[in-house]
Amino acid sequence: MKALVLAGGSGTRLRPITHTSAKQLVPVANKPVLFFGLEAIAECGIQDVGIIVGETAAEIMAAVGDGSAHGLRVTYIQQEQPLGLAHAVLIARDFLGDDDFVMYLGDNFIVGGIGGQVADFTASRPAAQILLTHVPNPCDFGVAELDEAGRVIALEEKPAKPKSDFALVGVYLFSAAVHEAVRAVQPSWRGELEITDAIQWLIDQGQDVRSTVIDGYWKDTGNVTDMLEVNRSVLETVEPVVLGEVDTDSELVGRVSVGEGARISGSRIVGPVMIGDGTEVTGSYVGPSTSIGDDCVIRDSEIEFSIVLPHSSILGVRRIEASLIGRRVEVTPCLRVPATHRLVLGDHSKVQISS
Repeated sequence: MKALVLAGGSGTRLRPITHTSAKQLVPVANKPVLFFGLEAIAECGIQDVGIIVGETAAEIMAAVGDGSAHGLRVTYIQQEQPLGLAHAVLIARDFLGDDDFVMYLGDNFIVGGIGGQVADFTASRPAAQILLTHVPNPCDFGVAELDEAGRVIALEEKPAKPKSDFALVGVYLFSAAVHEAVRAVQPSWRGELEITDAIQWLIDQGQDVRSTVIDGYWKDTGNVTDMLEVNRSVLETVEPVVLGEVDTDSELVGRVSVGEGARISGSRIVGPVMIGDGTEVTGSYVGPSTSIGDDCVIRDSEIEFSIVLPHSSILGVRRIEASLIGRRVEVTPCLRVPATHRLVLGDHSKVQISS
């Protein structure tokens, strides 16, 4: 079995962060979202991975390399325009050959991995197997309609009037039968070749299409709210460790990870929190569900339930929460003092805030 990982797309819902960074490389718990997917694939024993890349190809390739750091062999496949998931399968034909494969959207996050689903598919080898989960807003997703026996009878992409609350999770398992399907479908109203239409074609041809409803945690990390929620979830698993320096005037409470070369002085850190390598936290409060990247400076400030990317500084600001702060950002006070600041800042930003 092979894997096809989608790491193209422009990430419009995460702008301005994605003006200067690939959405799949935005970190949760100081690790790019894409790496969680690659690790889940490797855990299934899959080694050959094709990564679909677009305009951020150079950044993705620099981060992943040849895949050996994850125990993988990576082949990069350029998609000139984001023309849909089925189009990604179409252009990956030479890489995939006639092998079964798992298609994994690079900005999706699934707790517990996909080992069980891959094992089920390998044992029964249907034409396709999809993963489903209940969602409160099915009109934002591909939606599956099931019959009374739980078989998939229809799929629709982002329907105005959903027929169920079963959303397709961004992981699909296919046999070689899908290649005929992606050649048969036409562009949707969005101008894309939809994978839901290809799977529907398989159903209409009488092919065996199966589904699994997952009970575990799943998020499409395409927006700030979901990024912060995934960050919170991952940090809940962090083991407390101190590899840097923490002075006697500081207090670490709960699950706190302090990276190598980090310095904590006169501060209170309430976990789960991850502090990156070389980061300085002085006279500050860092609250739960916060990850701070490498080589940052947090001084005389308060922050919680937030993500701060590397090389950024927050100086004399009270108080920041529910924020995603890009690389090389400077956050400093100005004259007025609002009760709370909520920020989504792109890389290299400079912001003045009342404090």
